Amino acid sequence: MFGEIMDLFQAVEKRASVRSYKDVTISEDDLRRILNAGIRAPTAGNVQPWVFIVTRKTSIKKDLAEAANHQDFIESASTIITVCAVEKDSASRYGIRGSTLYCLQDTAAAVENILLAATALGYGTCWIGAFDEEAVRDVLNVPETARPVAIIPLGLPKGTPASSPRKPLEEVVHHEFYGGHASSR
Repeated sequence: MFGEIMDLFQAVEKRASVRSYKDVTISEDDLRRILNAGIRAPTAGNVQPWVFIVTRKTSIKKDLAEAANHQDFIESASTIITVCAVEKDSASRYGIRGSTLYCLQDTAAAVENILLAATALGYGTCWIGAFDEEAVRDVLNVPETARPVAIIPLGLPKGTPASSPRKPLEEVVHHEFYGGHASSR
């Protein structure tokens, strides 16, 4: 762990996509804390339809970067966490909606928890969704029963990444119905 752990709102404000990492190994304790945050994410019916693949081996990181449309910065991360959805777990309880929606929502919640936990501990991450799913499946030996959803490079950032600008709340928040304004309450 690097420095003081920040609170949730600090982590939310500070979280940014990091694409440059120092050559520093993440401790097993910190990695375990980050992964534990992932499994604490909410899931439909508490099904927990996910698998996390932790990669540290240089040759596999290189192959993942290639599978991710040659996003070579991925290789420089100390660790990569690939989050996979186990569609059949959600389908067993919720049918087609479980396999096509709930398992993706659940893994997305796990990814966000991982990103925020890493940020709180002083690490940098980037949510990678642009990749060749079959190539990632081949690199990591992911069976057909699991679907790669996100690749998360994880490491100590070089420099301080800037947060991306966000739309103002007034532009994205509706009250009572779509198009409703605060005055329509």
